[in-house]
Amino acid sequence: MGIRYVVFRVFYVFQTKSGWLKRKFTTNPKFKTFISLEEWKKNTPVFFFKNREDIELKKCKSQKLENHFRDINNGIYTFFGKTKFNLGHSYDWMTNPETGYQYDISKHFTAIQDLAKEAGDIKYVWEKSRFSFLYDIIRYDYHFNQDNSALVFKEIEDFIIKNPINQGPNYKCSQEISLRILNWTFALYFYKSSKSLTESRFSDIINSIYWQLHHVRHNIQFSRIAVRNNHAITETLMLYVSHFLFPFIKETKDWSKKGKKWFEEEIAYQVYEDGTFLQYSMNYHRVVIQLLTWGIRLSELNRQQLHDVVYKKAIGSLDFLDQCVNCDNGWLPNYGSNDGALFFKLSEDDFRDYKSQLDDLRAVVKGEIAYNTNSFGWYGIKQIQFKSVVKKDLSTYSDGGYYLFHDGNTKTLIRCGAYKDRPAQADNLHIDIWVNGENYIWDTGSYKYNTTDKNIDFFMGTKGHNTITLNGENQMLKGGRFIWFYWVKKATATLIKQNNKFLFNGQIQAYKNMSNNIVHQRQVTKKKDVLVWEVEDVISNKDVKDELIQHWHINPKFLEKIEFTVIDDCGVELKPMVDKAYVSNYYGIKELSYHFQYKTRTSKLFTRIDIQA
Repeated sequence: MGIRYVVFRVFYVFQTKSGWLKRKFTTNPKFKTFISLEEWKKNTPVFFFKNREDIELKKCKSQKLENHFRDINNGIYTFFGKTKFNLGHSYDWMTNPETGYQYDISKHFTAIQDLAKEAGDIKYVWEKSRFSFLYDIIRYDYHFNQDNSALVFKEIEDFIIKNPINQGPNYKCSQEISLRILNWTFALYFYKSSKSLTESRFSDIINSIYWQLHHVRHNIQFSRIAVRNNHAITETLMLYVSHFLFPFIKETKDWSKKGKKWFEEEIAYQVYEDGTFLQYSMNYHRVVIQLLTWGIRLSELNRQQLHDVVYKKAIGSLDFLDQCVNCDNGWLPNYGSNDGALFFKLSEDDFRDYKSQLDDLRAVVKGEIAYNTNSFGWYGIKQIQFKSVVKKDLSTYSDGGYYLFHDGNTKTLIRCGAYKDRPAQADNLHIDIWVNGENYIWDTGSYKYNTTDKNIDFFMGTKGHNTITLNGENQMLKGGRFIWFYWVKKATATLIKQNNKFLFNGQIQAYKNMSNNIVHQRQVTKKKDVLVWEVEDVISNKDVKDELIQHWHINPKFLEKIEFTVIDDCGVELKPMVDKAYVSNYYGIKELSYHFQYKTRTSKLFTRIDIQA
């Protein structure tokens, strides 16, 4: 991670332990009034729309949307796109609904432990507190011609009362704070003309927004140095747009100037030249897509221009994800860390469906859409063209380490990359196979970040991917939390099409905690228009006693349609050890998957995969 990271972390711990941060981020700060509601209504800063009447979007009364609203109205909230929790009408914003653990609101945020075993996953507290559920209410009101602003402002008011500034778990993460501000702002504009938006409520909300912005600004270096991922992009974006949204707050002029510079730097650094993303995650890349949509659109509406690199990286991101996405259902490979994040839910699409978010950014930067979506209307875009995505036979993304080929109705994604930024999962040379838009041989996902060691080892480790382990060990050594040691630093790969077949060759140097010279080479061959994949694995420089284990994770829907033939370099056909395992298509949920393991003490495996579609 570098000396800058180490020095900052040590100093940050010192500030926390000494109480310096507690003094810096004071609790019970002075109430500040900046602008009256009437003044704000008369001189409303430019946003995606002026109010709900300004939105030009075809209205559609879907049963699914109505059901979502009814759930929320009854105190039932959907977490991470899938799991429902009945929080009731007097939720304290402190209790993890999965474990029942209640955080101490009297504690300063620096005293909150976000990975305490007895607490469970703190994301279960943060999920409602980021207020993404407001979009379900807003969309319901728009499409059904209703006004539930009283419910919206009651929830915001309740949060403000029960979450004093800089206290409790909901001030632990500046990204969560940033999202909360953006989502409250969206609601303020939509319900601008509502009688439920009173002077008192408006004043309370703006005061809370000010102190939350103050927190983000004065803690920004933690994300920019210690974390440096989508958190930093979210927080620098929030600072950048703060002056667009709240020009009546004097400090935002300086915060916005610095935020713009930092946001541009983060996009330039975090999105690689080939359009892939440094977190090696499809869902976190979608997070960036949504943040880019807000940043670029608000910038242009306010007649500002971001650095050219932001547009370049936005278009590169679209190009990469468009090649990975299934056009029919919008799903991508379940690859990399996935915490269930969908910041701005502006459609009724399933969580795994990326089409509307991709089209929203495409509408902003290109003035076109590719998937017949219409959520771009929420960004105030009224004129649009349609242009479908052309799938390439071969796509090579060497910066991020992705190799992808399409052959008729099949898609094959192979991972092979060296890390210059923090790895998320030990998954090199993983293979994902899709036929007719269905994921036959898949990635097991992430499940949870704060769970048992066994779960973490499976989902984030090598055995949870379609690749090779030695003696069941990971390709890299797992540390605490999101840390890996002995990063894979040497990886090379090629992907070509020749003689009517696709040919991938890749190799990595791994297992450095076992030996310095172990190399895994993998060759994947697929003849055009034939549902047969041939895989050759070679492990060099391993000890003769080391056991080579090949892992395959099978979608149960297609268990009877996939046949493996695996032969070692002695010509012996291996029999699989088959067990029921898990896949996590949605954060916090385990579903059935089949895990095939082929074991040998030789150094080579020849595998043929036949699929009956």
